[in-house]
Amino acid sequence: MATLVTGAAGFIGFHVTRQLMARGDAVVGIDSLNDYYDPRLKSDRLAELERVNSGSFHFEKLDFADADALEHCLKRFEFERILHLGAQPGVRNSIENPRAYVSANLIGHFNLLELARSRRIPHLIYASSSSVYGGNASLPFRVEDRTDHPISLYAATKRADELMSETYSHLYRLPMTGLRFFTVYGPWGRPDMAMWTFTRKILAGEPIQVFNHGRMRRDFTYIDDIVAGIMRCVEQPPADDGLPKAGGSVAPHRLYNIGNSQSEELLEVVRLIEQACGRKAELELLPLQPGDPVDTLADVSAIRRDLGYRNQTRIEAGIPKFVDWYRSYHYADRS
Repeated sequence: MATLVTGAAGFIGFHVTRQLMARGDAVVGIDSLNDYYDPRLKSDRLAELERVNSGSFHFEKLDFADADALEHCLKRFEFERILHLGAQPGVRNSIENPRAYVSANLIGHFNLLELARSRRIPHLIYASSSSVYGGNASLPFRVEDRTDHPISLYAATKRADELMSETYSHLYRLPMTGLRFFTVYGPWGRPDMAMWTFTRKILAGEPIQVFNHGRMRRDFTYIDDIVAGIMRCVEQPPADDGLPKAGGSVAPHRLYNIGNSQSEELLEVVRLIEQACGRKAELELLPLQPGDPVDTLADVSAIRRDLGYRNQTRIEAGIPKFVDWYRSYHYADRS
């Protein structure tokens, strides 16, 4: 049987699919290939997956918010697990384009829950977000913290996904793991994220926008550490034993943070990108944007205790790796 990966052409889905194939797993990947950012990057990720494909990867272009299409397309496949990593991302865009988030993150997530319920899937792992912590001023963010005051629609949809999953796990005893990712970066990353935007503009000699006048901190997590955490979850689904899980559920549903456990000054991140690029940045200091938290910091003690997870990559090592990949991809794109 195979693993179903949603968002297989996305940043995290691509890396997880490649890791699953590297260990010999069969993967069915789905993705709508929408134009939230340049679809060429998604196509290039798929081309890379096909390059390393030994016959264990099958891709379908599919919008998982379309329940009929989802059922029709997947009826010929059997799955031993679902990695639901597809979503409509972007905090600021959710304020301007809310319907896309309701469709992908609410209806789409519900459709995956129904798929898991109808097929009695042994484990559904899904992507949540550090955004669910909203304006929480207590650091580090713990999975036990209250998350009922989101400051963006994106955050609200991801928290709603967690609540729907809790209900399905309780009613149908479906083992599920929700993962709250903290500011993921690395090779093949998303162009709408700060790491990509800063690198592109510094190399182009363009000014970069730095919000809250640089007085922001983020827990930047390198993609390899995210994948390592996901793979730990793949190997160890939650037990239906009635005992409390991470996040407080007594159903077979748990919540984990995956972060670097380091809150980095945004201006220090800019400095490291400057160093890797070999160029100084021109800064445009701006006020805090709606929907943006000032600080994020992950408490990863729950996933460390339960699954033995260890984050490995500091930004001093991760940022140069990203910039090196960006240069290679950038020049290859123009050859």
